[in-house]
Amino acid sequence: MKFIRLLIVLSAIPVSVFAAPRQLAVTAVNKLSIARPSQTIELTAAQLAPLDEKNLSKIHVTDAAGNELVCQAVDTDYDAFHQPDIVIFQSDFAARETKTFFVIAGAKQEFKPDQYEAFGRFVRERFDDFAWENDRIAHRTYGQALETWAGEPLCSSTIDIWSKRTSRLVINEWYLADNYHADEGDGADFYSAGPSRGDGGNGLWAADRLWTSRNFINSRVLANGPIRVLFELEYAPFEVNGISVSEVKRVSLDAGQQLDHYQSTYKTFSRPDRPPVMLTAATGLKKAEGEQMALNATNGWFVKWENMEKQAGQQGLGIIFDPALFLKQTDDKLNQLIITKVSDGNVSSYWAGFCWNKAGQFTDFPAWKKYVDEFAQGLASPIEVKISAK
Repeated sequence: MKFIRLLIVLSAIPVSVFAAPRQLAVTAVNKLSIARPSQTIELTAAQLAPLDEKNLSKIHVTDAAGNELVCQAVDTDYDAFHQPDIVIFQSDFAARETKTFFVIAGAKQEFKPDQYEAFGRFVRERFDDFAWENDRIAHRTYGQALETWAGEPLCSSTIDIWSKRTSRLVINEWYLADNYHADEGDGADFYSAGPSRGDGGNGLWAADRLWTSRNFINSRVLANGPIRVLFELEYAPFEVNGISVSEVKRVSLDAGQQLDHYQSTYKTFSRPDRPPVMLTAATGLKKAEGEQMALNATNGWFVKWENMEKQAGQQGLGIIFDPALFLKQTDDKLNQLIITKVSDGNVSSYWAGFCWNKAGQFTDFPAWKKYVDEFAQGLASPIEVKISAK
């Protein structure tokens, strides 16, 4: 009888008491007194759990007016099931602005080609390049096949620049035409990175010199737009002052941004009878004749401005690093270098990127310095996010 009465009581309780909320409200706050365009908001699976939807590809986001925003489910940990564990979307923020968004579960997301603003891929047909881009910038780096190409062999883990002045994604077009050294209106490959560090290539610093890996040997894509491209590159062990070190580099680039995020995880192979090796990271920008440079160790950035090759205009390059890990700025024959401690877990994390004056967003050195400084401020003070059920 008690069991029957319990069933009667439970049946009298509205179903909505037990049901998942229909939507979540996201309050996002820009605490800085600067405007912040193209800010990426990340929502974790744990934050989205009240919606009771495990497939994050079915999550949708709207702004306060009810307009649906492009959002992307991302697998950040590359687990065995390759299931997304965060959802990202973007918005522009005015100085000290607070915005509200709403999150619901619905049909699986399907995107149209013109919604994609970030993309990357392994390019087997071009001696194992890996190339990636967003609506602002494009890069490539070199795979193992290029080391033995009879035409122009190159052994380098550099980061190359592809200058573009269109918001369209152009990688596939440029490789298809195989004419990316000529500007047909969208930009071209004007940069010769060679054995230098190019635009943010990295290495390790020991015995007062730079030690670098060779070309990458494996790649894997974790996310490929429409907002973020995220991939990993694996490098064979290389020598660093008498010890062997391997590297896995994770690279991400979001729409609307001029800077990539790089995270290199190192593994050392030293003798068991020796103490653990403390690594020191070096991140570089290729030297250029007549370059202008500026360092702000307090805010954690280093930038330069230079004339481009082939009279293609001018470009700015930059690195953002953790000020708490900064050791010094130095150079070698090919590069301007930022030397930093490697954090716990042997991970070197930094941001690097570039601008081209003919793209129109940043046409002089002061504008470029301002952008990089404000980007660094944003990293130190991320958009604050609070979630509540509605």
